[in-house]
Amino acid sequence: MQTITFHSKRPPSQPLAGLGEAMRRHRHWIIGLQWLVVMAYAVLLIGPALLPMPDETAHVFTHLTVFAQFAFWGIWWPFVLLSMILLGRAWCGLLCPEGALTEFASKWSLNRPIPRWLRWGGWPFVAFAGTTIYGQLISVYQYPKAVLVVLGGSTIAAIIMGLLYAREKRVWCRYMCPVNGVFGLLAKLAPVHFRADETAWRTSLGTRSPAINCAPLLPLRTLDSASDCHNCGRCSGHRGAIQLEGRQPNSEILNQGKQNPSGWQSLLLIFGMIGLAMGAFEWSASPWLISAKQLIAEWLINHDILWPLNDNAPWWLLTHYPELNDSFSWLDGALLLGYMLGNMLVMGSIITSLLVLATWLLGAGRAVFHHVALSLVPLAGSGLFVGLTATTVTLLKAEQVPLFWVSPSRAVLLTAATLWTLYLGWRICHQYGDSTTRRLLAWLCLAVTCTAIDLGWAMWFWLW
Repeated sequence: MQTITFHSKRPPSQPLAGLGEAMRRHRHWIIGLQWLVVMAYAVLLIGPALLPMPDETAHVFTHLTVFAQFAFWGIWWPFVLLSMILLGRAWCGLLCPEGALTEFASKWSLNRPIPRWLRWGGWPFVAFAGTTIYGQLISVYQYPKAVLVVLGGSTIAAIIMGLLYAREKRVWCRYMCPVNGVFGLLAKLAPVHFRADETAWRTSLGTRSPAINCAPLLPLRTLDSASDCHNCGRCSGHRGAIQLEGRQPNSEILNQGKQNPSGWQSLLLIFGMIGLAMGAFEWSASPWLISAKQLIAEWLINHDILWPLNDNAPWWLLTHYPELNDSFSWLDGALLLGYMLGNMLVMGSIITSLLVLATWLLGAGRAVFHHVALSLVPLAGSGLFVGLTATTVTLLKAEQVPLFWVSPSRAVLLTAATLWTLYLGWRICHQYGDSTTRRLLAWLCLAVTCTAIDLGWAMWFWLW
C-alpha cells in the first residue's frame, strides 16, 4: 500500500505554519544545536567546581566561575521563564540540555512501563519546592559546587530515568523535572502553539501516515494546549491536521481553564510560585529573620545550649565556606527553612482564602476555584522573573553597569502583570455568577489578592 504523508491543508504561506514545517524538515539542525548547548552546559557546570573561588577582582569575562554564575542565574533561568510566556515551551523542545540528554539516553532504555507512582500529579509541586528549598540552604546562586549538586544531580536523574523507562521519550520532562509545572503554567499565556484540527484528523482516518515520536508523550489528536507541548516541530503537518499557529495570549486560560481542574496545579501556583518563591528570594533582606535570630540566639546562650550556633554542617547540607566568611549555623539553616515554609503557608493561605471567597460569591465549586486561580499566572510569573533577575542586577553592579533603570523597570513589570491578572480575573468571573454585583465582589477579592502579592514584593525591593 502506498504511504501517504499528510501536510497541513491550511494556507502554507502563513509564517508560523511555515516555521513549524521548517522545524520538522530540519530536525537534524535542531539536534546539532541541542548538543552544542549540552557541551556549553557541561563546561559551565563542571568547570567552575574544579577551580578556586574567585576573589574580589574577578569579573564576568575574566573568570569562568563568575561567567558561569552570570550565565546560569543572570541570563538563563530568568529569560527561560520569560521565553515560556513569549514562545511556549520552545526551550524544552529545542535547547534544554536535560531534555536532550534524557531523550538520547532513552534510545538504550530498558523500556520499562512508566510506574504509577511516577505519574503522581503532585511531583511538579514537590520537585519545585524541594529544589527551591535545598538550593537556598546551600546557596546555589553563589557557589559552583552547589550548582553542580543541584543542576548536575537533576541532569543525572534525567539520564537515569531515560535509561529506565519508555524508549525515545522524555519521561523525566513529563513527570519529574523540577520546573515542568512552572513552565506548563507560564506557557498557557504563550501566543503560539501547535494545534491539531479535529476535522482534518477525522478526514485522514483510514489512510496511512508516518508515526510521530512525541517525546513528551502527548495525545496528538487532541493537541490544543501549550502547557505540555515542547514545540519541537516533529508533528508539524501530521495527518494534515497539526500546525504551528498564533493565538490570543489569554485564550487558553479563559477557554480551557475549567477543563481538567487540578488541585496540584493550583497548589504549585499559589503556594509554590508565589508563597515559597517569595520567601526564598526575600529572606536575606528580611529584618524579621534577623530579629528572630538574635532573640533565639540570646535565649540559647542564656540556657547554655550552644550546639545550634555551630557552623560545622557539610557544604552540601548547609552553606559552609569558612574561608570566605560565609557559613550557616544550624540555627541559620532552621530559621531559613522556617522562613521559607512560613511564608509559603501564610501567603498561600491568604491567597487561597480570598479565592475561596471569590468562588463562593460566584456560586460555583472546585473547578471554578482552579479556573479563577489561573488568573494569577501573569503575576506569579513576573514575581519569579524579578526575583531571579535580582542576581542579574547584583552581578551587573559588580561590573559597574549603571542600574538607575532597575527599580522603575521592576515597578512597571509588576504593575503590568497585576493589570493582566486583574483583566484575566474579570473575564473569568464574567463567565460565572448570577449577577453583576457578585461578579464584581469576586473580582474585588482577586484585587485584594494582587495587592497582598505586590506588597510582598514591595517589602523586598523598596521597603526593606
